[in-house]
Amino acid sequence: MNVYTCFPGGKAKALTMSYDDGKIQDERLVEIFNQYGIKGTFNINYGLTEKEQNPPRIRRERIRELYRNHEVATHSMTHPTIARCPLVEVAREILEDRKGLEALMGKLVRGHAYPNGSYSEEIKQLFRQLGIAYGRVVESKDDYELPTDPLEWRPTCHHNDPKLMEKAEFFANFQKKQYLKLMYVWGHSYEFDNDQNWEVMETFCKYMGGREDIWYATNIEIIDYMDAVKRLKFSGNNEMVYNPSAASVWLSVEDKKYVEVKGGALVDLNLSYE
Repeated sequence: MNVYTCFPGGKAKALTMSYDDGKIQDERLVEIFNQYGIKGTFNINYGLTEKEQNPPRIRRERIRELYRNHEVATHSMTHPTIARCPLVEVAREILEDRKGLEALMGKLVRGHAYPNGSYSEEIKQLFRQLGIAYGRVVESKDDYELPTDPLEWRPTCHHNDPKLMEKAEFFANFQKKQYLKLMYVWGHSYEFDNDQNWEVMETFCKYMGGREDIWYATNIEIIDYMDAVKRLKFSGNNEMVYNPSAASVWLSVEDKKYVEVKGGALVDLNLSYE
């Protein structure tokens, strides 16, 4: 029996966005995302949210409402180049940022984008021990693959990539469902003001949004879903599957039907697609 894992709804493609620093331009970016059904992860320095800066940052009292349909992730308390810092300082930077953001959001905060793109193997190991599920780096890799190491998650491209729309068109038109493909775009929302090019994001989101074959997800939703996929337990003949997780996982069976394996369920895949 041929069985493939899928994204939710039986989809084989996912799109996620990641934006750093929590500057005031996130207001406009979130509005664009919401208009076109795009999901984003916003990486915030809790220790800088009340600092007077130009451009200003999103104030603490606004964070929960603004990002309520998206993910808030850590970006360290004060944005240091952490690979140059003692590990005890790195631990403080990440834990204080995490605790502050969790208090604002009223939920767990488990993601991260490395400030200044700075990280090391020791920092990755530390973050695992401190409950960080993934860390986004700045070096791009346009293979549209899921991360092999979530603590060194390479995006597809920055939004200022001159081939952004070319990559978007390739991704949107990709139809080989035997692969799971992910497009991951990152940047800083204040760059759109600096470069006077908000039309780049408007055009991208209008083109990519509203597609039935794309799962629009935050970074942590992708990580948690793939973790649930890895926990599936199959019978020796591949015809039964047990899902020990709470969340549903989707499978393609013999290219005939998409099967939702609900949390806690044992499913006979022969019966599911006949």
